[in-house]
Amino acid sequence: MLEHVRNLFRKELPPLSVSEIAASKLTYLPAAKLENIAQCIQQVQAQHVPGDFVEFGVALGGSGIFIARRMDRPRRFVGLDLFGMIPAPGPKDDEKSHERYRVIASGRSEGIGGDRYYGYEPDLLSKVKRSFSEYGIPVDGKRVSLLPGLFEDTLPHWTVRKIAFAHIDCDWFDPVTLCLETTLPLMSPGGFIILDDYKDYGGCKQATDEFLQRHRNVTLVDSTHNAVLQVS
Repeated sequence: MLEHVRNLFRKELPPLSVSEIAASKLTYLPAAKLENIAQCIQQVQAQHVPGDFVEFGVALGGSGIFIARRMDRPRRFVGLDLFGMIPAPGPKDDEKSHERYRVIASGRSEGIGGDRYYGYEPDLLSKVKRSFSEYGIPVDGKRVSLLPGLFEDTLPHWTVRKIAFAHIDCDWFDPVTLCLETTLPLMSPGGFIILDDYKDYGGCKQATDEFLQRHRNVTLVDSTHNAVLQVS
């Protein structure tokens, strides 16, 4: 009887569909980007690529929930975010990025479906934790962890040792470069890195292209919607 209860507790929730997470108003990602994420996760799990799933730039948590609901055991999900106002772009970012930041900093940015923009939330981390729990994957610090703070402050202390899938959604040149260079040494062969903003912001594209030039063991396999990189 006790073992039966344990088995019920361990039972995995089914993956969320693209339409389900889109309807949640918790992610800005369109269906095509979510489909790319789902396909990469399916491939690494079918091929038993070892490692955890990580996300840089959690925002409202929608894509993180989508990712975490698809991972098999004993993988972990680790999400990193400032959980507040995003940092300003830098000198290597394009004018579109700087204009976007000016709108955000002015307080005029709109959220999903007319909701409040997530960066204006007074306690975004608590809001995101509630959303994870509502979708059946509580932030317990074990299977699911959220690390608040600037990447340069949190990355030196994280406990991830091997990565199978990474989703990088942090807009600007400097954080994208930091996340790519930190992630690569931990990537398992066959693992994927997805850059959400590759087609949206010039700094992200430049950072990714320069990264690919430096590391010949990483291949750009698709850039139709977001950039999908595979490590060999």
